[in-house]
Amino acid sequence: MPKKAEGGESTADLLAYLFGPGNHEEHTDPHLVAAWTPGLPCPARNPGRMTLADLALLLDAPVDALRGPRPAERVWHVSVRNEPDDRVLSDPEWATVAAEMVAAAGIAPHGDTRACRWVAVRHADDHIHLVATLARQDGRHPRIRGDIPNMHTAVRAFETAWGLAPMSLLDRTARRAPVTGEREKATRRGLAESARESLQRTVREAAALAADDADFLTRLRDAGVRVREHHDGNGALDGYAVALPGDRADRGSRPVWFSGRTLAYDLSLPRIRERFHPMIAPADLARAHTRIREAATLLARAGRAEGAGDVAALGDLLVAAAATSPTVVRDQVRAAAAAFEQASRTPGTRTLHGTARAHFKASARALEHAPRTARGGGAPAVLNLLIALVEAVEAATAWHRAQHHHAQTRAAAQAAALLREAATLTGTPPPTRPSRASRSVPRTVRVTPAPTRGPAAAPPVTGVPPRPNPNPGPGRSR
Repeated sequence: MPKKAEGGESTADLLAYLFGPGNHEEHTDPHLVAAWTPGLPCPARNPGRMTLADLALLLDAPVDALRGPRPAERVWHVSVRNEPDDRVLSDPEWATVAAEMVAAAGIAPHGDTRACRWVAVRHADDHIHLVATLARQDGRHPRIRGDIPNMHTAVRAFETAWGLAPMSLLDRTARRAPVTGEREKATRRGLAESARESLQRTVREAAALAADDADFLTRLRDAGVRVREHHDGNGALDGYAVALPGDRADRGSRPVWFSGRTLAYDLSLPRIRERFHPMIAPADLARAHTRIREAATLLARAGRAEGAGDVAALGDLLVAAAATSPTVVRDQVRAAAAAFEQASRTPGTRTLHGTARAHFKASARALEHAPRTARGGGAPAVLNLLIALVEAVEAATAWHRAQHHHAQTRAAAQAAALLREAATLTGTPPPTRPSRASRSVPRTVRVTPAPTRGPAAAPPVTGVPPRPNPNPGPGRSR
């Protein structure tokens, strides 16, 4: 899977990192597998013939020779990674991949001897890094608009020819992960996660339960985050941004703001407004269990547009369940909600008026209004809720599989496995016989999540107490 890396680094600094030990000694045997010119000596294996400084000068030469304006960022950096279950590719195979990727991106089209200079560096079994400088050797600027989509298209030929795991379509549903600088800042501050990840979870929880704009903004402020509103010429709210207290840039002179869309594709204000559901009276939790099971049955046979709205509402329900779960299962339910996040985002059109969606939204509201009901009912009440959620998530897994949504199918299956793991922690094993709602849905196998996909970290302590707001409504930024 091709992925654009963080920009702004100099060529020499980037090469030093790629050929170095890594931040946690994770780089093993870094070396060149391909370059713009055949036979280019590798600085790691032939330091007497080529040093890192020499290689940086060679790559930078076309940019330094430009007579006109130079690019704002001279380095183009993309990583190409295999799925964890794929076989390990050889260096010659990665060299073939690298040549196809830079050709598809417009960096070095096949047969173009005056294209950009580039190298492919390998320091792990499962991926390579492509580095190029953004000036052609004939003094012109490369045309790389649409580079990542074009590379995604080229990748599919290798998936088919080499039997690799198929990559999901470039459908803007993948989670927006923190960049290297954000992760390193969190480490320096002693935080378990980056500001982006903390804000994603806080905004998603507020969006899952809000009834309107005012309710959404109030929930954000009560959660202890800074909120900046954007209004159009008529004074109507048309956007928002959030920041964590203490997360600052430019030597502490300003907060680091994230607009909703930069946090996640489905956290823009228009997409959040789609989630709003009218306030309802506190519902009996047992009725919520029934609603979830009925919704699972409907989702299993939903059409494409209706099912897309249903799985989005199911994602909100899991967020609400994670926020109100008893301590004994909270980590597993939070991890399940995080795993299901991509499954809740579906490419294409969606309807927002399905019965299953209404059941999921009403159940989320019931959990918010009666979070102590499950605790008061003890393990059986918690187990009933978890089994209902498992049935719904398995129905979503089957629906995504029928729509050929590979990434979403994997995300939903992982969430179901984590919910089953949570059910075992209640002390009452979940039933082994499929319920009527999911008899036609394949069951998932209980697994323990990998460290990188394990339980989500607890929300960081921001040091800002909840702010009372007796008259909820969009106010000004604070």
